[in-house]
Amino acid sequence: MIGCIQGAVRLGIAIMLGVVWGGVAIAQDVGLPAGTIQKPVDRQQWADASHLSPGVRMLVLEGSPKAEGMFTIRLRIPAGTRLQPHWHPRDERVTILSGLAKVGFGDAWNEAAMTAFPAGSFYLNPPKSHHYVWIVEDTEMQLTGMGPWEVHFLEE
Repeated sequence: MIGCIQGAVRLGIAIMLGVVWGGVAIAQDVGLPAGTIQKPVDRQQWADASHLSPGVRMLVLEGSPKAEGMFTIRLRIPAGTRLQPHWHPRDERVTILSGLAKVGFGDAWNEAAMTAFPAGSFYLNPPKSHHYVWIVEDTEMQLTGMGPWEVHFLEE
């Protein structure tokens, strides 16, 4: 009988610790494979990325855009943002999650030559391709590439 009571007390303590630590004990018991990345929406931490353009917010999902290796980030960009002609030294893979972005290629802004990318669209900018971006509506995009990620504006 004492053994049953001790077992029940241990179980109660384990449940309380799991609740207090926000499910960390449960996640460890699941035995996720090494290298697993999980970012539930309620645990995402967006950061200021106004160095790209005023009002931009960034969420790093995988890796680091500042380091060598694969990375995945999300950007929230306010409507009206215009990224003047620029280029990147490596491929830039972009998925538009919400909103509307327009992209054009060349050394000068040309709205008539831009392609519209609404939510659900994907595009890839090849290395060193000069392009420009107009965020028509508040837009959330996901960007995957090999770091370090660099943005080189033609007129700096």
